[in-house]
Amino acid sequence: MNTKQLSWFLMLLLFVGAATSCSESDGDDTDEYANWQVRNETYFATLEDSLSRGGSAWKKVKNFTKDENTTTANTDYIYVKVLEQGSGTASPTYTDLVRISYRGRLIPTVNYPRGFVFDQTYTGNYSLQTTGVISSQISYLCDGVATALQHMHNGDRWLVYIPYQLGYGTTSNDLVPAYSVMIFDLVLLDFVPEGEDFEEWSSRQW
Repeated sequence: MNTKQLSWFLMLLLFVGAATSCSESDGDDTDEYANWQVRNETYFATLEDSLSRGGSAWKKVKNFTKDENTTTANTDYIYVKVLEQGSGTASPTYTDLVRISYRGRLIPTVNYPRGFVFDQTYTGNYSLQTTGVISSQISYLCDGVATALQHMHNGDRWLVYIPYQLGYGTTSNDLVPAYSVMIFDLVLLDFVPEGEDFEEWSSRQW
C-alpha cells in the first residue's frame, strides 16, 4: 500500500469511527425509570405545595383504613384536584358497587411529559357520551382509589394522586413499575349499595 492509499484508508477509518460515534450518541439511551423510587417520593411530596396554593379545588384525604386518632405519615393520604362537581349528594361505601370511567398515568418523564398512560376507559379527551365504563365493588380496588370513591358523589370528576404505598406498593403490576405514584382522572358515574339488585342496576341508563 503506497502513501496515498494509506492516507485514504486512514481517512476512511476516521469517518467510519465518527459516524459510529454519532449514531450511538444520537440514540435515546434515557433510562425512563432510573431512581424511580426517589423520583416518585419527591414528586408526591411536592403535592403539599399544590394543596396550599390550589384553593378549594384541592383536597388531602386520609386513607379510609386510618383511624382519625392514629398518627399518620404523609403517605397515608391521597391528594385530589376537583375537575368537575356532579349533582349527587351521597357517597358509596367500601362494599358498594360503582360504575366509573378513568385514565391512569404515571408521573411525568422525559419521553412522557404528561405521564405514561398505563390504563384507561377512553382515548382522547374525556367525553361522557363516548367513554367506556367499568363496574366494580370498591373493595376490589387499591386503597388509593377506594379512598377517593368513598368521598365522591355521582357525576364527580377528580384528578387523584396516589402514593405507591396506597397503590401497587413495592412490586410491579403490568405496566406500572414498583414504587409508582399513580395519577387517575376518575369519574364516578353511579353506585349501588350492597344488597340491591345488581342486575337491575347494571341495566339502568346512566
